[in-house]
Amino acid sequence: MATDSMKRCICVLSICCSVLGVVSSSSVRNDVTNYLIGTGIGDITGPAAEVNMMGYANPSQTSNGIHLRQYSRAFVFADSGNKTRTVFVSTDSCMVSEDVKLEVVKRLSSEYGSLYTERNLCISGTHTHSGPGGFHQYLLFEITSLGFVNQSFTALVDGIVDSIHMAHNTVRPGNIFINSGELLESNINRSPSAYANNPEAERKRYNYNVDKNMTVLKMLDADGKDIGMISWFAVHGTSMNNTNGLISGDNKGYAAQLAEEIMNQGALPGKGAFVAAFAQSNEGDVSPNTKGPHCMDSGLPCDILTSTCHGKNELCVAAGPGRDMFESTKIIGENQYNKAMELYHTATTRLSGPVDFRHSYVDMTDVAVEVNGTTVKTCKPAMGYSFAAGTTDGPGMFDFKQGSTSSNPFWNWVRGFIKTPSPEQVSCHAPKPILFDTGEINRPYPWQPAIVDIQMLQIGQLVIIGVPAEFSTMSGRRTRDAVTEHPVLQIQRYEGASTTYGPNTLQAYIQSFVGLAQDMAKGTPSPPGPDPPNLLDRQLSFLPPVIFDAAPIGKTYGDVVVDVQPECSQNTTVKVSFISGDPRNALKRDETFLTVEKQLSVTEWDVVFTDSSRHTRFYWHHTSYILGESEAEITWDIPANQEPGTYRIRHFGDHKSILGTITAFSGTSSSFQVKAL
Repeated sequence: MATDSMKRCICVLSICCSVLGVVSSSSVRNDVTNYLIGTGIGDITGPAAEVNMMGYANPSQTSNGIHLRQYSRAFVFADSGNKTRTVFVSTDSCMVSEDVKLEVVKRLSSEYGSLYTERNLCISGTHTHSGPGGFHQYLLFEITSLGFVNQSFTALVDGIVDSIHMAHNTVRPGNIFINSGELLESNINRSPSAYANNPEAERKRYNYNVDKNMTVLKMLDADGKDIGMISWFAVHGTSMNNTNGLISGDNKGYAAQLAEEIMNQGALPGKGAFVAAFAQSNEGDVSPNTKGPHCMDSGLPCDILTSTCHGKNELCVAAGPGRDMFESTKIIGENQYNKAMELYHTATTRLSGPVDFRHSYVDMTDVAVEVNGTTVKTCKPAMGYSFAAGTTDGPGMFDFKQGSTSSNPFWNWVRGFIKTPSPEQVSCHAPKPILFDTGEINRPYPWQPAIVDIQMLQIGQLVIIGVPAEFSTMSGRRTRDAVTEHPVLQIQRYEGASTTYGPNTLQAYIQSFVGLAQDMAKGTPSPPGPDPPNLLDRQLSFLPPVIFDAAPIGKTYGDVVVDVQPECSQNTTVKVSFISGDPRNALKRDETFLTVEKQLSVTEWDVVFTDSSRHTRFYWHHTSYILGESEAEITWDIPANQEPGTYRIRHFGDHKSILGTITAFSGTSSSFQVKAL
């Protein structure tokens, strides 16, 4: 159950319908509405070049283009009397950091006062591993990104605020319906040996070693018009692997684009009124790579306990179900989309009842809990050896292995240059061997958080628990049930080694959430808890800036390097490349680095696709880093049903002079014909 050092919200709890009661939509008059609902979407796409991706912690995985733009999707819920509001936000990001949420709240307070605060605002990351990093305020999560990256941070904050603005401005009376069902062949447990270490009686309560259940909220306005949807399903955003350099919302971003496309006929991605969030649940040990882990050299299954091949961690990689990561993203995305739309269109259970919320900050380094009749405490943060081994979705390096319960003399020696854990830390985290004693390091600023925030949002019969960590399958199930008598077992794979606050981390979270639930049931406020630090003014950055761009002699920015073919068929791929500039010169939020345009008349062209479309890819690379020269390649996978006609592809960019002046440019391919098959 890895902590992400900041608030990340996961829907992990539904109150049983018999507790508060349900109302069937068939028995309710169409002119009766139970809630006020607002929906909004905002572009959060960060720097598309030279910034380390957040998720795999692979220093060589840096952004070099766009597969799918990242979006923030916001939903404002209020009771019909508008007395209490909550906001749920799902972002196409690995997570949302503590400093991002604090800055979002600060920006909202300047416009809305105390209407939206950290108490009633829940921001949840989809956990894509294909977004630029550097937006955290704790050092451990900034090491591979070379520190804080202001462009990543600002893009997230701006886009989230934009989505909430839109949701606020579209609030109107409506109804919310809920439905759930099983989605198969879309997720597997990437740590099955660790899951098998849970008590047999507990495992027998469930049909699968991952959650297969999908929950969908359907939102209609007073006229019965579709206005929004939220789907929760547990699966990692790792269909795109750790060799990918294209910004992408991964399988959940793909699913969201399909849903919004069908519900916003004719609108470009991110521009429609219907907002569909494919949010994350308890996916800590859940992989989308359904072929499972195999040895890259032999194709044989990896060692199940250590996830190694011939003793090497790097050779064990999970893949599938597609031929490559793009097809796998498509398949897992389509599976979620198809199931969500099925549940959406068959939803008849209408939510009714109060809108409410509870929130507390908790010092997770000092929580006392009861385990088997004994009072124990949580620990200062520390990461174990198996944390460095990564996972089968993205293996680590060197000789780290999953399942490690012992330390290594060489890495103990290396660790000593950073911080040797105190005897108290070693004892507190046992049996986890400590690799990084993050809780006892504060240079140049803290490596991991001590204070995290927990919260619950209630919308009628539904309660959403916002957890500040990456809950595994069984952790989520235990939290749903608030079953505290089960022992918390840790097998030292990635998830166990990432149990940041020691072996009693889960019990501490469950105890804290039970407290919020009791406060909500009683109608009493929850304790605010200690305020978290704001470390923005202490952030360090070692990412080199863009120095300058240059076009080759005799060329200018936007010139075509390799042009399109004059004729193409449906269901084929078009490619064109241009002289370009560094994409970090301008992020182009709410804009695009490319367009695919269809000719309507001699002088009129219609934009049919942008860089956010699943049918296009924008690649960027230096042709000479020393000379500042670069090129952009654009590909368009022509859909099988694309309307025949005359098309062209355009590239939009910005170049930076040696004096620092940034100038926009554009380039256009030759026109070409798309023929029917």
